[in-house]
Order: sequence, then structure tokens, then C-alpha cells
Amino acid sequence: MVQLILSILLLITSVNDNIVDKVNTYCIDKKGTTYEEIIFVSISEQKLYFIKDSKVVKEYPISSAKKGTGSKKNSDKTPLGLHSVKEKHGNNTPINGRMIGRVFYGQIATIYTDTTSSKTDDITSRILWLTGEEEGINKGGDLDSYQRYIYIHGTSEEGKIGKAASHGCIRMKNKDVIELYSITKLNTKVLILE
Repeated sequence: MVQLILSILLLITSVNDNIVDKVNTYCIDKKGTTYEEIIFVSISEQKLYFIKDSKVVKEYPISSAKKGTGSKKNSDKTPLGLHSVKEKHGNNTPINGRMIGRVFYGQIATIYTDTTSSKTDDITSRILWLTGEEEGINKGGDLDSYQRYIYIHGTSEEGKIGKAASHGCIRMKNKDVIELYSITKLNTKVLILE
């Protein structure tokens, strides 16, 4: 039994080391540096990792775009590359609180835990609004993530988390996005890769 537990721990450590290596390699190649804190979104795994001091400290299931990856305006795709958190919204929004234009007006969203599609594609609980860091990839012109309103946010469609289902943003379960929001500072880097 002890041997099995040790094997599992070694496997988890190895997987986490691979994630950190992948993130650091990309950041060094593109920006010539690594970051003390960074959020990594893996499209293929449909997971988000909060990395601090080269260690994965939090891992969450997510939902990226149903139409895949891409940066073009109105594509409904999730942009790749290095971003940062430009704005945070929802400090006083209750869990499952529905936001319109990044403002909570008092409505609590119905949360679907099955594959039901919300009629209103709700943005709930918290918003981390991303801005692109790579000119011509996710910054500038009709590729600009900030101008496309690319968020990490809570959703009423929690039953679809773990599968590509959004319209471009990164969706999270409400309790998870509240936790991530609480540990994420403005300007924290966010790397989104296949």
C-alpha cells in the first residue's frame, strides 16, 4: 500500500514538473524570463493550473471554446499564447451571482450540473479579464484578447466543465473561480496552450 501511494505521488510530481517545464520554456522563448506566479490553461486537458515558485499549487477543471482555438474577433474561439490579468470584477458578487457588463444587479443564476445549455450564457461570480501579451497573436487589431472580452469566469453551465463548451472564454465552476480570484493579482500572467 505504501509503495502504491509513493508511486502515485511520484507520478503526480512528474506530471507537475512537465507542466512547469512547458510553461517556463514558452515564457523564456517568448519573453526571455519566467514568472514567480503564472496561470496555465491547458486546452487539451481542459484544466487550469496556478503555478507559484515553479510548483503547481492549484488545479481546476475548465471549459474552453466549443469551436476550438483562435484569436480572430467574432470567431468564438479561445486565444492561445501569453496573456495577463488586466482587470478583476466581482469582489462583492455572491456565489452564482449573474453579471451583465461585469456588474452584478442582484440576480442569482440557475446552475446546471447536467449538460443543459443556459439560454443566457451566464457569466457568474467572478471575472478575470485578460489582455494579450503577444503582438499579432493575441494583441492588436482583430486578434486582441482584451477587445474580444476574453475572461476567466464562473458559469451557470457547470455540468459542461471539463469539455470544450464556451464561446471563447475560460469557464470555471463558481466555487473554483472565487478561489482563483482570491489568489490572483492584477498583471498575473496567463499562458493558454493546446
